[in-house]
Amino acid sequence: MKLFPLCLLLGLATSACAQGPVKVTVRQNKGSYSLLRDGQPYYVKGAGGSAYPGRIKAYGGNSIRTWGTRGARQVLDSAQKYGLTVLLGLDVARERHGFDYNDTAAVRKQLERLRGEVLQYKDHPALLAWGIGNELNLQYTNPKVWNAVNDISKMIHALDPNHPTTTVLAGISKPVADYVKERCTDIDLLSINAYGELASLPETIARVGWTGAYLVTEWGPTGHWECLQTAWKQPIEETSSEKAAVYRSRYLYGIASDRAKCLGSYVFLWGQKQERTPTWYGLFTEKGEETEVTDAMQYLWSGRWPRNHAPHLFSMELDGRRADESIYLKPGQAYRVQAAATDPDGDRLQYRWELLPEVVKVSEGGDHEDRPKATASPFRIQHPGAVLLTVPTKPGAYRVFVYASDGKNKVATANIPFFVQDGGQPAGR
Repeated sequence: MKLFPLCLLLGLATSACAQGPVKVTVRQNKGSYSLLRDGQPYYVKGAGGSAYPGRIKAYGGNSIRTWGTRGARQVLDSAQKYGLTVLLGLDVARERHGFDYNDTAAVRKQLERLRGEVLQYKDHPALLAWGIGNELNLQYTNPKVWNAVNDISKMIHALDPNHPTTTVLAGISKPVADYVKERCTDIDLLSINAYGELASLPETIARVGWTGAYLVTEWGPTGHWECLQTAWKQPIEETSSEKAAVYRSRYLYGIASDRAKCLGSYVFLWGQKQERTPTWYGLFTEKGEETEVTDAMQYLWSGRWPRNHAPHLFSMELDGRRADESIYLKPGQAYRVQAAATDPDGDRLQYRWELLPEVVKVSEGGDHEDRPKATASPFRIQHPGAVLLTVPTKPGAYRVFVYASDGKNKVATANIPFFVQDGGQPAGR
């Protein structure tokens, strides 16, 4: 009986079956750039996060981005299994966490630590490129960080001639672009995280004077720092259906429109995390359910919509008011919450409700944030899509969440922030 390699049985590319590294290069031709992998053009249709790699492949994606090398062997092996590549992050210390780039001994120690990581993973066939740090320009003051990035890139190129290097910025400004051009001459391309401003990113890139190749390494919904706020300064989250429209529009205008210099992107977040809310950035719920955003990504990556569509949420109201109306409520009182949703496939929707206090200790730059503990059973169901919410007696800021599920692992999500205080609505509002 003839035996076939496992990777061929799984339908992986021949290059992914190879033992040892696969050559990746950035090619320039008359001002345009392309990424070549094993000599073939490779446009990145990537996911930020290593959860559900099989779904990335099934929906038309081809790459994964990580922010460090924790669990990297498993991520790389999983990527190879599914025919994906990995932009492997190297965790470079950030000034906002207390690292001093004037401390030459600490900088040298970091370089040696990263040298060990590069040696460990440089020959893996799923490796696509090295991401040197994440958002090192966020809340920084010392431009010597860019010298350190350049030294790390030189070290990588000396050890690994097969994979390009990049560094990941939080947005881009002319001062930062100038520093990178002046001090990071060894990197092969730039990477940028962009959210609300993504649609205008190609114009911004041109305005700040970056003429080289770049990736968009994080993009997604409107960020919590750039959206509408309540009167008590809490961010207002888009519904999952609003996000789906935002993702499609921003991808087409901010990524796909620049095929001369943009080499692809990594959508954020392919998984779930707590950051201001449990639903803000993840394309999935904590249960692994998929939202309309996941449907949109399948269409953007493959040109095909899924057979089973996620529910669509038209609106959510608390006491007859929308999230942007800065809702104040009286402690211990009951108020009606209603969500209007439908399923494109005609599936019967099931509703879950949750009440959370607002996060007290918020994170910055995507750092870890603890999920608030839910308030127990404050809901009385009136009919599908509508409940009476008995608000807490403790004053403060809260959010009520709805999850409308089709019973087939697809869901629509939304939430409304509100403030509990004696007397309810403040005078003059």
